Amino acid sequence: MDYLAKEGVKAKYITPPFVTMTSPSHFTMITGRWIEDHGVIHNMMFNTETLRKYGFKETQNKSEWWDNGVLPLWITAQNQGKKAASFHYPGGNANYSGQTVMRRLAESSNHPDSNETEWRENIDIVMNWFAKEDFDFVTLYYGEPDNIGHSVGPETEARKKIIRQIDRTLGYLLTSIKKHKLEDTLNVIITSDHGMTTVKKKPAVEEILLKDYIKFKDLVKFDILDYGGFGMILPKKGKEEEIYKKLKGAHPHLHVYKKEEFPEHFHYAKHERVLPILVYGDSGYAINGRFILYINKGDHGFDNEGMDMKTIFRAFGPDFKKGYLAEPFDSIHIYPLMCKLLGVQPELNNGSLALTEDMLRLSASGKRLVPLLGFGTIGLLFLLMAI
Repeated sequence: MDYLAKEGVKAKYITPPFVTMTSPSHFTMITGRWIEDHGVIHNMMFNTETLRKYGFKETQNKSEWWDNGVLPLWITAQNQGKKAASFHYPGGNANYSGQTVMRRLAESSNHPDSNETEWRENIDIVMNWFAKEDFDFVTLYYGEPDNIGHSVGPETEARKKIIRQIDRTLGYLLTSIKKHKLEDTLNVIITSDHGMTTVKKKPAVEEILLKDYIKFKDLVKFDILDYGGFGMILPKKGKEEEIYKKLKGAHPHLHVYKKEEFPEHFHYAKHERVLPILVYGDSGYAINGRFILYINKGDHGFDNEGMDMKTIFRAFGPDFKKGYLAEPFDSIHIYPLMCKLLGVQPELNNGSLALTEDMLRLSASGKRLVPLLGFGTIGLLFLLMAI
């Protein structure tokens, strides 16, 4: 990572959108739209009538969750004559009003997130797409170091170990680019979806447990809780005000809003899928509903202004300056940057090229763009990974 900062561009940090979760954040980067505009408001697809919730990986195969009238860059690029592919990237397996990504692979339910051999095999596949099949745009996603961060916490030796594995994988990527003679034609962006912080637990703190303040069976029809630092509640008919009053101010580290009062700077609450009551905790305070599950030691979903939720940005290739340090920017601005590199006319978006164009060489124009490497939860990591 230090080498890439010398050979290309490094941002001091980037700010993910709120809510700081994998699918909403990645879809913001690939569409250039705020979450309240693109409609992917959570990692889980849900139905408030059937009360059904779908897990993260199951949701990847639900086109109705992703196809909300906003086109991701893969489809826009293809419509303008480019060849695009998605490798495990959130949203890549969906059908967008009859259009799909030309080459797409979705994660299986038992996908081995931390297998280093498989990581290298994935890079080999992607490099062959560029070198032998003339692809223009590929997004490649890795689910680490997110999983490790959740299970053991971000400030642990196991987390450092997986970060070293990520660093080795980046080295393998650089070697593979040279092997396939792509140094002069391939631009690479490496980033992540969000950060991660250590979950605060008893006896160090008083945890947030909503059942201490409301009776779920009397007041709540449906909820999305127990999923990190953010949650939503659909009250039973006529019970919204009662829930709101009982939760507001109930815990010193709990933030409670009616949908229509949610802070506009989050660009989140105006979508019709968002439930009437929204709650989030201060950094490290998970939102627990009926009981506390002591599973995750690290988590996200917290305010995107907190430094633990920030993430990394590296970029290198023929169109990027060398040794350039960029000021912090919102991840939404990556979309117009990618369009510039691809020579693609962007869709309507909320980003601005003015925030990123100084990192480009003056000759930047239409060269092929590499994997938007998206590491899940980043927590100061890198790559195409979920940090």
